[in-house]
Amino acid sequence: MTESVAFTDIKVDDEMVARVEEALRSGRFVKGPLVEQFEAAFADACDAEHAVAVNSGTDAIYLALKSVGVGEGDQVIVPAHTFFASASPILELGAEPVFVDVDPLTYTVDVDHLGRAAERSEDAEAIVPVHLYGHPADMKGIRRVARRHDLAVVEDSCQAHGATYEGQPTGSLGDVGCFSFYPSKNMTVGGDGGILTTDDAEIARRAREYRNHGRNDDGEHVRLGLNHRMDDVSAAFGLEQLSHLADWNAGRQRAAERYRDRLESVTAVRLPTERDDVDHVYHLFVIQSDERDELRDHLESQGIDTGIHYETPVHQTEAIRAEMASVPTLPRTERLVDRILSLPMHPRITDAEVDRVCDEIERFYGER
Repeated sequence: MTESVAFTDIKVDDEMVARVEEALRSGRFVKGPLVEQFEAAFADACDAEHAVAVNSGTDAIYLALKSVGVGEGDQVIVPAHTFFASASPILELGAEPVFVDVDPLTYTVDVDHLGRAAERSEDAEAIVPVHLYGHPADMKGIRRVARRHDLAVVEDSCQAHGATYEGQPTGSLGDVGCFSFYPSKNMTVGGDGGILTTDDAEIARRAREYRNHGRNDDGEHVRLGLNHRMDDVSAAFGLEQLSHLADWNAGRQRAAERYRDRLESVTAVRLPTERDDVDHVYHLFVIQSDERDELRDHLESQGIDTGIHYETPVHQTEAIRAEMASVPTLPRTERLVDRILSLPMHPRITDAEVDRVCDEIERFYGER
């Protein structure tokens, strides 16, 4: 019987369990000190002045956009090759997503296309660059477009915990950074959770009020808001996970390097690109193949888990199409989704497991 290779591996150790038990025994389940401790630690890790913990990455994006002033009738520019939650908060706020294409090598927003979209979009208020798969977007180019058109920059860093661009951490590269702690991410809080980071005290204040029923520090309801809070048990888990993030990212990077070494001679496969000015943290290791579906079937038949991130471009999903007057044509994104395949990737994947995946990819192409 061949050994299977899992797509991901979620680690829970005794220290994490102990932190959670301590939080549970404290009796302070919400609005306790652990959320503030986690916010301070995460802000420090992102080289940001403020962090506001919330209950999902989706809420982080939603509250970030709301806190920079996006609302009814506004437009927000966002790449179409991303997870649904990069765009759905835009529509929830009554704004309109303006979808743009991506760079075919990094999978992040194409700055030239972004610039043209900003020129055409009279009601644009913000840009949501996505650091997809753990590779930071071209933030220098994005900020240049943003300055020219007076647009807020809300980084979708939900797959890029610990990644850097020109030495600066994601989450500190725009007006606001947004992170997800969903269990498959580079770090988690033991379930759903999210956080937004910013150097702007006013944005942070608004986000804190929005997440807590619109209350200010004195408990007064000064604006309309809902409950988007993170609980203290999640924060306890996140504090312990955060202490391991750098080591776990290094484990992902070692695995990515081994994949590259093993697959560089397989000319039918395109390997992920890593720009010289970034530190890629490989939330996902995504290859391209013209025979993606056949290759995936072969790997699955050998007990090797794979994924497709993402099979349907956001602008072509049923929910988004129903909300848009017209759907753009984005040729790069629409070609990529038929070719991309995510290979097993997590901090504890062994050299033997990576080799097994690569052996089967070589075998697939060798037999054709």
